[in-house]
Amino acid sequence: MKISEIYIGGWFQRTMLQLSEIYDFLRDGTSQLKLNKHKLAELHEGLGIGSIEYGVQGEEFISIMTSEQIRVKIFEDGLIVLGTDQVTEETMFADIENLKAYYENRLSPAINYIFSLGAPVPKELAHIENIYPYFVVCDNAKREDIAALLARTERQKYFEFDNKTYSVLRGDKYYFINNKKSSSEMIERYIEEQVFIREFKGQLHRYLNLHRIIWEKIDNVKDRAKVKGKDIVKFSSKLESYRKTVTLIGGRIDQMSTYISTREKIAKEDQDLADFLAISGYRYETLRDTLQYIKDLWKMTTQYVDSAQKLFDGIKQDVTSSSINSLTIVTSMSAGAAILSLFTESEPEFTTFGFIYFFVLAFVGWAATKLLTYVAHRRKYEISDAEIDKNIK
Repeated sequence: MKISEIYIGGWFQRTMLQLSEIYDFLRDGTSQLKLNKHKLAELHEGLGIGSIEYGVQGEEFISIMTSEQIRVKIFEDGLIVLGTDQVTEETMFADIENLKAYYENRLSPAINYIFSLGAPVPKELAHIENIYPYFVVCDNAKREDIAALLARTERQKYFEFDNKTYSVLRGDKYYFINNKKSSSEMIERYIEEQVFIREFKGQLHRYLNLHRIIWEKIDNVKDRAKVKGKDIVKFSSKLESYRKTVTLIGGRIDQMSTYISTREKIAKEDQDLADFLAISGYRYETLRDTLQYIKDLWKMTTQYVDSAQKLFDGIKQDVTSSSINSLTIVTSMSAGAAILSLFTESEPEFTTFGFIYFFVLAFVGWAATKLLTYVAHRRKYEISDAEIDKNIK
């Protein structure tokens, strides 16, 4: 059995403006942004670029061929697909690891550095381990040979389809494509669309999980009958951090509508994808529905963190009022003592008793302030919030 090519890919939202910035870097290792020139040159050299082209395939894209015969296509919407024909059945797994290593250790750090300025990526998204779909393309292989390959990589198949030009047997992470009489370009188009759909779905799933995580963190702050005064600032800071994360992720979710519509339109106009759309065309609509669900869910998350912030802002106002009242008491004590001293002495005199009296008075004022501050810190403030049945979502 001959394995002709292997592919991996990923997707993260980009635009044609960012594609132009990538092209400038890939072409000559430069950037118009205020980035370190030496680091840019180092990252560019590490990519081992042999040739570079700029083309249009429904969307604008950049294609590079490396000195290791790895072909990289980067589209304006952020889709990245890497492939190589330097593969055999015996070396398939090692070749996949080499392809993966090029993306993770060389290409991805370079692109991340180019876009290191501007709005940050939330830390919840910055260190997610990517699980790529691995595409293995065979030429006129027997079905049992493809099944044997799947058995070496996956425990079970997820789906299988067959048409007159190619067939696909898919596990969880592996797609085995048997090319009967199709062109490499047609197979590549199928792979590109599968990567986009899978990555789009994967991002939505991450956002769903992040909603759960952030919601539980907010619950951990709000689900307290009472909170000590000294902990209020700490909890308020946590809520502010959650609000920042929710805002950043919400912006990225809002961007996704355009991408799915554009991809769907291009795919439906591509005759090479007719067989693919006959089986998987409905998935664009499903993804669009899922995206709307995540948007609505994220809106609820935003409102929830806002309500928590308002709740703790109100408690902080209560603490501030309490502190002002305490200071008023201490000030009144000091003023009263001073007035009393005017009526108990005929004229000011510097005496040993006077000094001792002054320090005793100062100590009493200091001790009163400390005592009231301690009471304020130890005092528990009630958190009043509506009860919600968490089992209903």
